Amino acid sequence: MRRRVVLAVVTVLALLPGAADAVAGGQPPGRPIGQPAAAGFDFTRPQVVATGLAAPWGLDFLPDGSALVAQRDRGTVLRIRPGRPPRQVARIAGVVAGGEAGLLGLAVSPTFRRDRLVYVCFTTASDIRIVRFPLHAPHASQVVLSGVPRAAFHDGGRIAFGPDGMLYAGIGDAGVPTAAQDLAGRNGKILRIRPDGAVPADNPFPGSPVYSYGHRNVQGLAWDAWGRLYATEFGQSTWDEVNLIVPGGNYGWPVVEGPGGDPRFRDPVLVWSPAEASPSGAAIADGTLFVAALRGARLWAVPLDAAGRPGTPVAELPGRYGRLRTVERAPDGSLWVATSNRDGRGTPSPDDDRLLRFTAGAGQPPPPPPTAAAARP
Repeated sequence: MRRRVVLAVVTVLALLPGAADAVAGGQPPGRPIGQPAAAGFDFTRPQVVATGLAAPWGLDFLPDGSALVAQRDRGTVLRIRPGRPPRQVARIAGVVAGGEAGLLGLAVSPTFRRDRLVYVCFTTASDIRIVRFPLHAPHASQVVLSGVPRAAFHDGGRIAFGPDGMLYAGIGDAGVPTAAQDLAGRNGKILRIRPDGAVPADNPFPGSPVYSYGHRNVQGLAWDAWGRLYATEFGQSTWDEVNLIVPGGNYGWPVVEGPGGDPRFRDPVLVWSPAEASPSGAAIADGTLFVAALRGARLWAVPLDAAGRPGTPVAELPGRYGRLRTVERAPDGSLWVATSNRDGRGTPSPDDDRLLRFTAGAGQPPPPPPTAAAARP
């Protein structure tokens, strides 16, 4: 007989009434009738931008609003525009896929109009690395970071440019939990590097790309309007996490999973059970943190107050599209979500994997341009 599982969502730093309410039968807590959709997005009428994708992972936008999408297992990058078929624009040399490994994160240079550069994070036969290449000449790639131990699981792989112009990378522990506490290594960390791979002079550990440590498997990076960095992280068996990242912060893995109350470590601001989440990509739009959930098969919408504290999470799209890997806000203000049902753990429909676009409601402006420098949390 299948055991009934009661799921809970817990806000750690600001537990609001109803935030930990469970729904009988393990059904995700959806948006109450009559309550507006998070950040004004209409989640009832998606535009299906692309179908038949193969485990899309990294997603970012060019200045003209078209999207670049990395396909994990094929090692290819597609350019996608609404109303047109996807077009392959790059095949990344050296990608070795398998398990959770392959072509992972993708980030467009914040100065793309000038340098035409695209960055990707992927696993080779021997390491995790980041390379950059001109979009018009992907064969002319340049290694930005290499030599990070890889594994079939827990490679992390999300990369994103912060408001400060630096490149951030979530790197998993590669199945070696103790590596997350070893400041001499780069696994189980969030790294911060200059676009050319050099270490910024103001990093918390002089000469090191390590920005924060004690992570198990970070796959989501997003900044709010004040320059605060939030990261989503896979737990082991008890708690998945959203962490507010500070320079030099130790987030506890493997000593602590979830909130530990240990003064040596920083507690997450929000946790879910793995069945509710398995959180991957993250994006912030109009004061709401959106988290794409794999096992949880939903898009979590978490309101953030001016101090950065999370309110009660709401499940959007519960079970409607299966596993969700990535969420990003486009230059026109719309929200794009990539499914991940062909990643070896889902149950794909004939159209999977899909790229979905959700438009903002009336009065929702496009995102503001990045500030020149991120606020230091």
